[in-house]
Amino acid sequence: MAQGFRVTVEKRVATLTLDRPPLNVLDIGTCRALTETIHGLAGLDDVGVLVVAGHGKAFSAGVDVGEHRPATAAAMLHAFHAFCRGLLEFPRPTIARVHGAALGGGCEVVLCCDVAIAALAAKLGQPEIALGVFPPLAAVLLPRIAGRRAAAEAILWGDVWPAAEALRLGLVSEVVATDQLDARVAARAARATSMSGATLRQARKALRRGAVGPVDEALRAVEEAYLNELMRTEDASEGLQAFLEKRPPAWRHR
Repeated sequence: MAQGFRVTVEKRVATLTLDRPPLNVLDIGTCRALTETIHGLAGLDDVGVLVVAGHGKAFSAGVDVGEHRPATAAAMLHAFHAFCRGLLEFPRPTIARVHGAALGGGCEVVLCCDVAIAALAAKLGQPEIALGVFPPLAAVLLPRIAGRRAAAEAILWGDVWPAAEALRLGLVSEVVATDQLDARVAARAARATSMSGATLRQARKALRRGAVGPVDEALRAVEEAYLNELMRTEDASEGLQAFLEKRPPAWRHR
């Protein structure tokens, strides 16, 4: 336990659990500690997947409103965005386990994860406009994830969506009954840890690079990474050879 969150690593699954009762609101100190922790986890070869969760009755109600004021706004934004960049750039798959409310910055944390699995009773949204501000990260990510109209509804009208609507719009990947949430997250995490960590690192880099710039330029960059980085890993050779020999691969995660 440190600075309002907990971290465990078990069977190559790292779980980062926000724990600042009652709603896991993130302040500057917590965000800075989260960023340091994310960078530390990123360097561990025995971490195959990262699960981000919230303890108590909510995933997270976002960033501390008291720190949005002019004197601390810049420090707050930079600290929170550094944490979110750490999630976006994490070298392994990331899963958001969403229950209760994921609002404001809490919703943005969900958007930063590769997969979001939500309990049926969860709610997601960006209500900042009602406070006279808007969510910068959601303004970048939501149009790419959910489309311009859904992003406008969330950001300009401050809509908060039940999990089923969030699924329809693409904010979450799956919606399950609350009593099935942990099992489904565990199953997804186990699936990720069964893959090559080295290949997943390269695949995540390719996904990020492929989303930037013209298609031809992005494809050339990804081709280059495939040939000059991925194909030089031990696991790429092992996976292909195992397939040809009709046997399970023995990943070395390098």
